[in-house]
Amino acid sequence: MEQMTIYGYEKLTNELKNLKLVERPEVIKELDIARSHGDLKENAEYQAARERQRFIDGRIAELGKLINEAEVIDPSSYEHNIVKFGSTVSYEDLDTGKSATYTIVGAIESDLDKGLISANTPLAKQLMGRKIGDQIELNLPKGQVEIEITNICYKAIKF
Repeated sequence: MEQMTIYGYEKLTNELKNLKLVERPEVIKELDIARSHGDLKENAEYQAARERQRFIDGRIAELGKLINEAEVIDPSSYEHNIVKFGSTVSYEDLDTGKSATYTIVGAIESDLDKGLISANTPLAKQLMGRKIGDQIELNLPKGQVEIEITNICYKAIKF
């Protein structure tokens, strides 16, 4: 089972709905138009539409499986006095004074540009179970960094 937040679940279900109700019907129309042009072996338009249909059908199957097997967690329903799945955690690098903030989410919904990191990452694993004021030494790809956790809270994720 793949853990995910309500945000991740809604994102996947919206994508699935769009693929089934918009994208797939469009590609079916494209296939019909391309078929009307004749010889299918030499028809690049038809081949492209078939390839797009295969991709869409594959993604529909993949999303359906992810959604059916999802363990949806509502992080707003519990306290965030320690770092847990769904927590937004801020910390300060004790050497440089730089701060960082991340929200710990499921692997499928992680997006580093939005500050969403997978609970499976080494960083998230090192932060889990910590509380405000904890000073810890993180083992990161760039080396060891000493940090202090400055805030833990829940922030709703928007998409």
